[in-house]
Amino acid sequence: MRLPALLTTALICLPGGFTESARANTDVVLRQQQVRPLPGALDTVLMVNDNNPELIREDGILLSTFPNADGWGLDVELEGRFDLFSHHVYAGDDDSLESTLWLAVLAAPLGEGPVELKLLEGSTSLSQATRPGQTAAPFLPLPTFLRETSEVIAAGPGSRVAGDLLKRRRASELSTSSWQLQPGAPTTLLVLPIPVAGLDPLLNGRNLQLRLHSSGPVALATLAAKGPMNAPPPPERWKQLLDSGRLSSKEHSPTARGAKGKMIYSRVSGIQIGSGWRSRITDPESPVLQVPRGPLSWPISSLERGSMGTEQVQTAELKALYPNTAWAAHGNYGVDYDLTLPLKNRQTRPATVEIALESPMKTDRPIGGLNFRESLTGPVMFRGPIEVSGLNDADGQPLGRQTIHLVLRQGQRGPALGQLTLKPGEQRDVRIRLIYPADATPPQVLTVRPVKQSSSS
Repeated sequence: MRLPALLTTALICLPGGFTESARANTDVVLRQQQVRPLPGALDTVLMVNDNNPELIREDGILLSTFPNADGWGLDVELEGRFDLFSHHVYAGDDDSLESTLWLAVLAAPLGEGPVELKLLEGSTSLSQATRPGQTAAPFLPLPTFLRETSEVIAAGPGSRVAGDLLKRRRASELSTSSWQLQPGAPTTLLVLPIPVAGLDPLLNGRNLQLRLHSSGPVALATLAAKGPMNAPPPPERWKQLLDSGRLSSKEHSPTARGAKGKMIYSRVSGIQIGSGWRSRITDPESPVLQVPRGPLSWPISSLERGSMGTEQVQTAELKALYPNTAWAAHGNYGVDYDLTLPLKNRQTRPATVEIALESPMKTDRPIGGLNFRESLTGPVMFRGPIEVSGLNDADGQPLGRQTIHLVLRQGQRGPALGQLTLKPGEQRDVRIRLIYPADATPPQVLTVRPVKQSSSS
C-alpha cells in the first residue's frame, strides 16, 4: 500500500539544436549524446536509514543501533557527525478511526559518561495535517517548474523536508537543538504523530531527516506505537518497547545481490555509509569542463541495473542491516548532492548552454544516448527542489541563488534551470545542489545542453 500519487500538470520545455531519432511504433526517442559517470564519491558519514517497513502495522522497534545478543539491535556505534533518515506511512487501526501512530527517536551513551547530542540541521513533514500547526505537504498537482520565492513550494513530505534542508529551515516540531544524554537509560529525543483521523482515505505519512553531532559514542533507535490522537505514549512506554526487543515486521524481501531476472530492490532498514556527494564536474584529467557541442549528462542517484550506461552505481553501501531488507541504500534518499561545474568556453565564438535535471527512461546498458518519451502520461519520477547558482535568464540577467521545484514524469526532458553565455576563453562556475527526495524514483541525470544560436548572433 502506497500513498496516492496525484496527477501533475506536465509543462515541458524542449531544448533545441540537437537531433533525436524516434523508434518505430513507440513514443520513445533516443537523444544521441554522451553520458559520463558523475565525478566524486559519497562521503563516509553514517546515516541511520529507517524506511522498512514503509507501511507500519503494529507497535515495535523500527530500527535500533543498540548492542544486543538477540538480533533486534544492529550494534553500530555512532559518534561525531551522523544522520537520520526516516520515512513511514500509517493506514489507521481497524479498531479505532481516530487512532494515531506515534514515532519516537531514542538515544543513549555507549560509555559511562554523559554525551551531548546536537541537532545541526533537520526537518520533518506529514503528508497531510489534521490539526493547526502541523508541518505538512500534501501531494498537490504542481507544474513541472516553479521558482520558490518567499513561500514554501512542496508536494509530498519528502519534497518539503528536502527543501527545508536546502534552505536551512527547521520544522516547528523540532524545537530542541541539543540533548544531554545521561548513561543508564535512553533519552527520548522526539515523539511525532502520524495522525489519520478525518482523512479519506485513512492514510498519512511522515518524513524525518536529522543531521546530528555527538560528543561521544551513542546508540539510537526509532520506535512506533499506536495511541490516542492527543496523548503520545509516556517515556516509560518507549523504554519498555525498546527493552522488549520486539521488531516491527519488515516488508518486500529483496532479490539476492547478483541474481538474474526481475529485481526487487526492497526498502532500507540499516546504517548506510555516506550522506553527501560533493564534487567538481570536469572533463577527464582537466580542471575545467569544456562547453560541450552536444548534450552531456551525468547520472544522479544511479543504482544497480540503472547506471544509464555508465557502469556507475552511486548507491550507498550498508554497514549493517536487518534480514530481508534492502542490501544497499538504493536511491540514496536523503543524500546531499553538491556539484560544481567549472564551465569554460574554448571555442572561438561565444557559446550559450543551459542546465537541466532530467528524467530519462531507466537503462543500464549503453545505448548511445538517453531515451525520452514524447507523451507524458507515465508516473511522476521526481518531485522535489533543486538549488542553482551561477546562471542567467534568457535575457542574460543573473538569477542569483535560486530554488526551483521540479515535477518530472517518466521519460521527461527537464526544463532549463537557467542559461550561461561565455565569451571565448571565459570560465564561470555553476553550482547545483539537491537532497535526493523521498518522493522520487531514481535515477535522473544532470545535463548541460548547448543552446542553438541564431544566424545573426
